[in-house]
Amino acid sequence: MTFKTTQLRDAITFALAVGATAAAGTGVAFAQEESKDPTTLDRIEVTGSRIKRADIETSQPIFSLSREDISAQGLTSVGDVIQNITSNGSTLNSTFNNGGNGETRVNLRNVGSNRTLVLVNGRRWVGGTGLGGAVDLNTIPTAAVERIEVLKDGASTIYGSDAIAGVVNVILRRNFEGAEANAYIGAFDKGDGERQAYDFTIGTSGDRYSAMLGFGYVKEEPVKAGDRKISAVPNFGSTAGFGSSGTTPQGQFSLAGGRRPDGTVGTFIPTPTGAGSTAFRPFTAPDAYNFAPDNYLLTPQERRSVFASGSFDITDNVRFKTTITYNERISEQLLAASPITLGTAAPGTNGANISISAQNIYNPYGQAVTGIQYRPTELGGRSFNQEVNTFAFDGSLEGSFEVGERAFDWEAGYFFGENKRYDTTFGLYNISALRNALGPSFRDGQGVARCGTPTAIIAGCVPLNLLSGGGGFTPEMAAYSGFVAHDTRGYKQKTYYANVGGDLFDLPGGPLAFSFGMEHRTESGFDQPDAIVNTGDTTGNARKATAGGYSLDEAYLELSVPVLADVPFAKLLDFSVATRYSDYSNFGDTLNSKFGFRWKPIDDLMVRGNWSEGFRAPSIAELFTGVSDTFQTITDPCNGSLQGAPNTNRPAACGSVPAYNQINTQIRTTTGGNPNLGAENSTSKTLGFVYSPSWAEGLDISLDWWEIKIENAIFTQTAQAILDNCYRNGTASACALVQRASDGQISGLQSTPSNVGTIFNEGYDLTVGYKLPETSYGKFRVVWDTTYLAKSTTDVNGDGIVSEDPVTGEGGNTAGEYQGGSARTNNWRIRSNLALNWEKGDFGATWFVRYFSHQEESCATIAAAQRVNLCSDPTRITNLDGNDPGTAPDGPQLRPQNRIGGATYHDASVFFNAPWNARITVGVNNLFDKDPPRSASTFANSFDPQYEVPGRFIYFRYAQKF
Repeated sequence: MTFKTTQLRDAITFALAVGATAAAGTGVAFAQEESKDPTTLDRIEVTGSRIKRADIETSQPIFSLSREDISAQGLTSVGDVIQNITSNGSTLNSTFNNGGNGETRVNLRNVGSNRTLVLVNGRRWVGGTGLGGAVDLNTIPTAAVERIEVLKDGASTIYGSDAIAGVVNVILRRNFEGAEANAYIGAFDKGDGERQAYDFTIGTSGDRYSAMLGFGYVKEEPVKAGDRKISAVPNFGSTAGFGSSGTTPQGQFSLAGGRRPDGTVGTFIPTPTGAGSTAFRPFTAPDAYNFAPDNYLLTPQERRSVFASGSFDITDNVRFKTTITYNERISEQLLAASPITLGTAAPGTNGANISISAQNIYNPYGQAVTGIQYRPTELGGRSFNQEVNTFAFDGSLEGSFEVGERAFDWEAGYFFGENKRYDTTFGLYNISALRNALGPSFRDGQGVARCGTPTAIIAGCVPLNLLSGGGGFTPEMAAYSGFVAHDTRGYKQKTYYANVGGDLFDLPGGPLAFSFGMEHRTESGFDQPDAIVNTGDTTGNARKATAGGYSLDEAYLELSVPVLADVPFAKLLDFSVATRYSDYSNFGDTLNSKFGFRWKPIDDLMVRGNWSEGFRAPSIAELFTGVSDTFQTITDPCNGSLQGAPNTNRPAACGSVPAYNQINTQIRTTTGGNPNLGAENSTSKTLGFVYSPSWAEGLDISLDWWEIKIENAIFTQTAQAILDNCYRNGTASACALVQRASDGQISGLQSTPSNVGTIFNEGYDLTVGYKLPETSYGKFRVVWDTTYLAKSTTDVNGDGIVSEDPVTGEGGNTAGEYQGGSARTNNWRIRSNLALNWEKGDFGATWFVRYFSHQEESCATIAAAQRVNLCSDPTRITNLDGNDPGTAPDGPQLRPQNRIGGATYHDASVFFNAPWNARITVGVNNLFDKDPPRSASTFANSFDPQYEVPGRFIYFRYAQKF
């Protein structure tokens, strides 16, 4: 095509050159050798701007990962590569088992994965089937990825909703000629967690066309929690049995009044010595069940993908181009066998009125068993399986035209993306069936056990034996009382887009360039749970069907204003200005603008800054989610004891709530959507410099300060936060969400999202890249990329005060602090990557170092008797600043905490370029077998899932070009 080009005004000392020589994690490109002849480059579109330009260094910090950089990390998922970026926070990955769904997400600046926009080839990628607005990176074919560009700044004015924290642009391969095949195998040194990846790509091009077709296959095997010491118990480092479940394979039961068969108060375990035996023994703490070995630590996945792209020049000035991708993901999570918790052990549930009838043939006690806790391990665990099919099509016409001597580019196209997800869950139980199976029963004349009475037989029902002391739960019983859940979810996105851009007129610094565009987009999604799950007739998490959608129209205008060039103290001075209007069908309209600048007082130094407004539209899940249940792990502030350990920090606000012994820590919480939600609003600021000294060719240094403030943030508070806000902070609205049984136990919690919060994050990004002069020892390249978090505050309840206490309040400045429980949020002060690359002839090597700084976590929710084992400072007494409601002036209080140690991982690889056009690579990730740092408060494990699974991972890759 004959698009107009622009002469490069000076050497592009910071150019990334579209995926050429950028190193892993770098925001700085390496200086290019100067040429005596003027250079003319085609204009390209850079992430963060719609204006095509030759100089791709913008006012916003951007860094790039090339295909070679991605390969050097030895990973099989593009999501895992992106999660290694230093500006990424806590979010889903395949180490999430309990609470995971096979997705891998990105969470720039740690403000939420739904506040990072993910693009593919510059187009908004289809949302995940969770309907929460976050993108599943595992739906992008890894084998098709050419490079990844990350904009570490807000960009709602360019791309619209969700681009609050930044933008990840995954760019797929195009214009590929020839053929290429890759094979990868790897496993942990413990002999598990095997991974395989194979892909094949073929392409061709001519004067007026290009075409490419590729296939990819990835299989990742699991690692069981019981196969690593740190995850083989619920709380590593505690005394034996702590954190184990009171719902056991032997069972834990009680009769009316919370008594045992002999009339004493407490629960019991049946120990029958034969048919009709009433033998039992009291349930004690050592009887608790260690469920941890039954779980996955690293979950398995299998992915298949097909990807194709092509272009055809219809005329010299009009081109058609298209990209089509299809990706299938099959994944699984495995938990311990489903707990059957009924009667007085399950207050507030639809099984609270179920008991084992005195007339049940398996009940030898002559009276109803009213408290029931039993875990049927005879038949294996709960298996959650997903099949996710993702299809995406992008087709457009692009071209150029001239008005006078000015050249303009245009584009018009259509994007369609759809996710379909099919869930199958094994190991769940039907409440109605359990009611029948535990009710009256008898044996007929043939000795067959029947439910009901001889005059009122329940057809098909099989009486259930939970009082055998373990082992009495047969497959026939499970076939009647259990069920396999089949859920279907989907998400669909359609976008029509058109834009035009070019140079309008000349200014002292060059031509004023613009881009103007319009978009129309519709998004819709649904979640159709199994009929039994939808009615709540299950021992698992109940939820209602969800369906909804919205449409929007948008228009944007972007200007690049070159003010000065090649004058004293202003080798370059330009401004970037943009605004975007968005009109949503559900919440109304919003206008967002930005201003940025670049200033080069001398050739070696560029100062840059940016101010930008942003927004996030509420997701389909936040708007339309039906009522559902979760079982969050909580410590009730009002309990008298936790699994027998006395509560020494019971707040006075508990008042007349009975001080009961809390046995069960997983409490049913009911959540749902809010159709009246509005948009979140944000303001982002960056200011920094890029220094490329002429006296050290190949050295580039960038330092950027950044700040994000999000207002009207949508929050759904955790169960623990609701309880703490009620009883420790005295928040009346939180107390209204708590329901209790007459004995003090929590019978239910309710939580819905609302626009109440404020999030503020501030920090610095430092990147140093040095491409050393070539020596007789080879070529060396070093990239050091670091993110420093200076401040992170969250006002969850919207009272305008960020209370300091991490347990009773919002934690103040949480930089350097870990928030455990179901939140599982890391706030590392420092994340840093150091990449070393060496090449000589046909040989090369990489050394990749990843550093996570230490964190502090509160131990207030840890049982007092265990703090000495699990917490580094169990007797810590501190004063706070007095901002906490009800604690001013704030006197000394016991606030135990634990130090989560820093972690440094070393990954190394070597490669050989064979003479038959092949590359052979051998690598080891976590070379020094660094164990993850232990956490006292994280959920469902003893280390946070953002850290590596223990063990060295050894891999081999073979790449063949034809």
